[in-house]
Amino acid sequence: MVIVLEKNIRDEDKQRIRVFLEKNSLRVNEIAGDEETIIGAVGKVGIDPREVEILPGVQRVIPISKPYKMASREFKRDNTVVNVRGVKIGGNRVTVIAGPCAVESREQIMESAARVAESGAVMLRGGAYKPRTSPYAFQGLGEEGVKYLREAGDAWGLPVVTEIVSSDAIPAMRDYVDVYQIGARNMQNFELLKKVGALGKPVILKRGLSATIEEWLMAAEYLLSSGTEDVILCERGIRTYEKATRNTLDLSAIPILRSLTHLPIIVDPSHAVGVRDKVPPMSLAAIAAGADGLIVEVHPTPNKALSDGVQSLYPDQFEKMMRDIEVLAPVVGRAVSRRSIPRTGSITGVTGVVRKAGGPDQPIVCAYSGGRGAYAEQAIRRYYDEEAESLPVTNFREVIHAVLEGKAECGMLPIENSLAGSVYENYDNLARYEDIEIVGEVTIRIEHSLLVVPGATIDSITSVYSHPQGLAQCDDFLSHYPAWKHIETDSTSGAAEFVAAGKDPSRAAIASETAAPIYHLDVIKSGIETNPRNYTRFVVIARSGEIVSDAPNHASIIFTVANRPGALHDALGLFMKNGLNLTKLESRPIQGEPWKYLFYANVSLPEGVSSSVVSGERIRSALSQMKSMNQDSGIIQDVRILGLYTVKEII
Repeated sequence: MVIVLEKNIRDEDKQRIRVFLEKNSLRVNEIAGDEETIIGAVGKVGIDPREVEILPGVQRVIPISKPYKMASREFKRDNTVVNVRGVKIGGNRVTVIAGPCAVESREQIMESAARVAESGAVMLRGGAYKPRTSPYAFQGLGEEGVKYLREAGDAWGLPVVTEIVSSDAIPAMRDYVDVYQIGARNMQNFELLKKVGALGKPVILKRGLSATIEEWLMAAEYLLSSGTEDVILCERGIRTYEKATRNTLDLSAIPILRSLTHLPIIVDPSHAVGVRDKVPPMSLAAIAAGADGLIVEVHPTPNKALSDGVQSLYPDQFEKMMRDIEVLAPVVGRAVSRRSIPRTGSITGVTGVVRKAGGPDQPIVCAYSGGRGAYAEQAIRRYYDEEAESLPVTNFREVIHAVLEGKAECGMLPIENSLAGSVYENYDNLARYEDIEIVGEVTIRIEHSLLVVPGATIDSITSVYSHPQGLAQCDDFLSHYPAWKHIETDSTSGAAEFVAAGKDPSRAAIASETAAPIYHLDVIKSGIETNPRNYTRFVVIARSGEIVSDAPNHASIIFTVANRPGALHDALGLFMKNGLNLTKLESRPIQGEPWKYLFYANVSLPEGVSSSVVSGERIRSALSQMKSMNQDSGIIQDVRILGLYTVKEII
């Protein structure tokens, strides 16, 4: 059974509940979440749940009907996200684990780690102890292989995954392995499951050769009940009568599992099909089916591999597959996990933000979309009072990738303009990338100018270039020149750079006046925006948990509500009840679910309230009540805080 505790339960009441359950031969597992604490009680239930429900401190009791208790969706409604040294598996991410079937030498695993890391893998796999069908096949390097694997993982910032075939290997593996893998042959080796679960580390549990989904989940239950909270299910194909592939990859298991369990699900297409050319299409199919990630075999020289060379990808094949995954992931509402190379040290700026940086004398690096002179670059200089180094990239998604990969500590994204409205692409990006959060906000005035090459005039212009927002914000001015052709660019600074490079007097750019000297252009006319009260609101983003605001006064939240009368009204009422101002509400369609919408809400503290403690308590209280409405009535179906931060008004 699942026992939901009251929010302000006393320690003595909690201990009394624990003692009562243990006296009735139930194994007790406490799970403390941000919003509520639950106790999972598993074992042969010989008591009436109502006896538990009347105990002081108990909010409600939820019986679990499934034979797998802790792995069931009844035990935990929210999807589990497994955190392995900063790499997260589950949620909205596609996490790719890659490496050779077996560690063959130090040189081989070091080269493998380099190639897969450069292509986008975020974890390194490799077998040190190899259970082989033939006793004469390569059995692995054992403890020496585990050490090589650890060295390669550390060199490239990759957590390591390796299979454990016997509890006798635990002493040799304990200090080197981040994630233990239970192979298909050992899925029902219950004594091994108990001992590995007791280690408390994350475990990848592969489906047995002929195991049913329920048998697979019962094996996961052994791990969970033995001590680990982090189990990752891995579909690797099952044995059928078909001989065309090594196994039959059961992708139908993914949506079925999603309804039955909260555990993350990954897929091993290498062992499923057994032929390298079939691995990429099945990898894409797995992601389309809803998998949280992949574990793929990649070898520098597969034709020389000592184990499973036929199914191992060449590094170039893996790189192409990762590019294809990058294209597919947004289509199914996912984001590909990125490897982060953290910079060391910390530095505190005048904005009251504590942030990571490359050292006490090195400025923070902030990425933005566009080139020199872009409005986002101006926002960076204003927000950080000239103390940040600007990193230009090609588009908004690359800003996020730069932050996730550690190329920049933060990023600057436009989110709304007072004339042209919301930048919907960035609203969608914030929802998609769960490892990114908002850590600050700044508003700047936008003043557009018409820029041309030296010698050009108004009469020589036939086409004007700018970002779509820039064109929209100068609509009144442009209406006076109906013959001009409007051409969209990725950024206003990109438009200025393009016009400068072409040296064509018939072209003009709408951009900031500050871009003119940078690109050696002349300003024909300034202040051409339709409304002089033209402002753009930018948000500062960072990798989750890496930047903390001293005194947050704003929060951004996304949530969905049930399709029933009054659902949105009831959800928004929680902000008022908690003394929060609702300053922004935006809806966006949910991909793949016609006529269903995701709501974005910005809330702030009333004037005169600035305590970070008060802010945090009020916002978290509203969030807790939202989640309670999810569990109790289903009015709110999903909710997540995008950021708790400080707004810096610069206009």
